[in-house]
Amino acid sequence: MARFSDPSKKRKALSTMGIFLLAAAILSFIAFYIIVMISQQGYHYIDPETLVLVQMQEIPDGTPTAVIETSLGEIRAVLYPEYAPSTVSQFISLAEKGWYDNTYIFEVKNDVYFAAGSADSSGTLKTPPVFDNQEKIPLELHQNLWPFCGALCSLTTSKDTSFSKRLFKSEVSYTGSRFMFLNTVDFSDEEFAAQFREASGSQELADAFFQLGGVPNFSQQVTIFGQAYAGLDVIRQITSVQLAEQANAQGYTPPAEEIKILSVKISSYSQEDKNLNELTALQSP
Repeated sequence: MARFSDPSKKRKALSTMGIFLLAAAILSFIAFYIIVMISQQGYHYIDPETLVLVQMQEIPDGTPTAVIETSLGEIRAVLYPEYAPSTVSQFISLAEKGWYDNTYIFEVKNDVYFAAGSADSSGTLKTPPVFDNQEKIPLELHQNLWPFCGALCSLTTSKDTSFSKRLFKSEVSYTGSRFMFLNTVDFSDEEFAAQFREASGSQELADAFFQLGGVPNFSQQVTIFGQAYAGLDVIRQITSVQLAEQANAQGYTPPAEEIKILSVKISSYSQEDKNLNELTALQSP
């Protein structure tokens, strides 16, 4: 064991050792944090054994629907209150109050999605809100709902986060009154298709994406609260329009020419809707 005749040298050695131990502890904590973040990034457990792809199933009579009239045509979507109760409840209430009448499509990602329901074409939220915490509905995820083509999703508005919340995966993402419809990415590339099948973890789920199309990288990342069953051509048309030359001050890229949501009417699934349902034709026998 080392002996120190000079007390100042002993204090210096102890101080150096303390700094070393502190640095080692900090580095260990940072390494642990990085490992946790990487291993759990975007994590949401999916059980293939209990997976039910409700968007592929027959829609029961009487299920709530939304009839969305745009300046380019009509879209009809079934709603899923059993999977996204808070989101659907607010959407229905706002629609019945006329909140979405004469609102705007404020962002388009060509062939991927369009976002709608703002006060103007720049993406501004309508005011005053109808409900307290109208733009702070916690994200509602469910393994039975996926970002297929025609999925009706709620836009994320904010996130309650901090270093410790990121570390322990206790962040809360919030959504609000605005919504988006998804189109589809290109699944025709064979290499991408093979990689996607391998990564999906479920043959049934992969087949559903290939049949319906969709945006896989949104999987378990956004609240899906409905599915378009009629007007898929309108979604394709809107997501293929010419865009503004650059993003606006809020970071959105709107259509070059204004596209409006004229109204959103709440109804229920009926024989008329069965005759209009386009999803069945997309599914392989």
